[in-house]
Amino acid sequence: MSRKYFGTDGIRGTANQFPMTVEVAMKVGMAAGLCFHRGNHRHRVVIGKDTRLSGYMIENALVAGFTAAGMDVFLLGPIPTPAVAMLARSLRADLGVMISASHNPYNDNGIKLFGPDGYKLSDEIEARIEAMLDQKEPLQVAAPDQIGRAKRIDGVHDRYIEFAKRTLPRSMSLSGLRIVIDCANGAAYKVAPAALWELGAEVIAIHDEPDGINVNKECGSTHPLSLSKKVHEVRADIGIALDGDADRMIIVDENGTLIDGDQIMALIAESWAKSGRLAGGGLVATVMSNLGLERFLTEQGLSLHRTKVGDRYVVEHMRAHGFNVGGEQSGHIVMSDFSTTGDGLVAALQVLACIKREGRPASEVCAKFEPVPQVLKNVRFSGGKPLESKPVQKMIEDVRSRLGEGGRLVIRPSGTEPLIRVMAEGDDRNLVETVVNDLIGVIADQRAA
Repeated sequence: MSRKYFGTDGIRGTANQFPMTVEVAMKVGMAAGLCFHRGNHRHRVVIGKDTRLSGYMIENALVAGFTAAGMDVFLLGPIPTPAVAMLARSLRADLGVMISASHNPYNDNGIKLFGPDGYKLSDEIEARIEAMLDQKEPLQVAAPDQIGRAKRIDGVHDRYIEFAKRTLPRSMSLSGLRIVIDCANGAAYKVAPAALWELGAEVIAIHDEPDGINVNKECGSTHPLSLSKKVHEVRADIGIALDGDADRMIIVDENGTLIDGDQIMALIAESWAKSGRLAGGGLVATVMSNLGLERFLTEQGLSLHRTKVGDRYVVEHMRAHGFNVGGEQSGHIVMSDFSTTGDGLVAALQVLACIKREGRPASEVCAKFEPVPQVLKNVRFSGGKPLESKPVQKMIEDVRSRLGEGGRLVIRPSGTEPLIRVMAEGDDRNLVETVVNDLIGVIADQRAA
């Protein structure tokens, strides 16, 4: 079913433009609030946000919607997405909401919804909310004496910091490590440096001064160049980059070399397998993860299970099939022993624990496999279905034939932007680049037609 509001990670768009408007946000609050009425108890929702200027606007609209639906609202302020998921469970809320567009620039914003169990909503529940957003009849909101209240609550940063620290053994200390943490001017600008410092590390924080419009701006997990430079400058042992809502992260080793989510998943899976902690005999990743990860896991006697793109689909597969490690190449790392969603800080702590235990540099500990050459390019489109055209379908068949059994081709529309993403990989880099360019060219021709 085509969806009008929800993409792969909640509702997202340019602030003050459909669907990221005050009107839609208020109706989301009303619809989601009504969907999660369960019994006669006093219902509550927790709302967190990142540091975007539009967060104030969306937050107030959601508060109006939820209180109109009869829900009490607990406002958490700027805090990471995984903290919202954790606090929804901890505070026995009926619903959790994160206002964020993740790694997107400040002019975008989004609404992510979590159920009372801390997990992102299923497609079925999102479809139910969508139907309520577009129904012509007024929503059956609360009676005047049942309207909800709203209040800001204190101490949530400390609760999340303690939660993150407890994911490590009590005896584990990060003393002796010099760490650069890039907070992306986002939601973790307070909690991430504090947690690392309390664990004993020497911490150099960068991009930790949000002003409402600098979130993810030439910083964070999608722009690691400044982190790499800072690691060199201060001779750090490792650099960690989060994104705007801190549900993903990437690493830079002591040489400034990027270590992506695939390498991090390989490291955690290998470490947990050796300690007997890994469940499911492998891990779950998306179709975008590198073929080198799959080959590495096979050599370790472990399996790789792939899902479509979106960390919630990874989580759904993990829950259905008994895995406790999964994630995305982009740095969403999900460890269900600790969290119900991707958690950049907790994943970073697992990497740091491996480095401390092995007593070797990050470059040696974290580079687990040689990636297979992989090329990803995007084509912007404004409408229509270019992937369904006969020329594109014919080129897709041709490309798959040229790549052979040792390569992979993935084509998908972005769930958050008007883009078609084309990814190919194989042992011959020149071939991979050629087939991607050929396919991009045909798709672009259809777009212009």
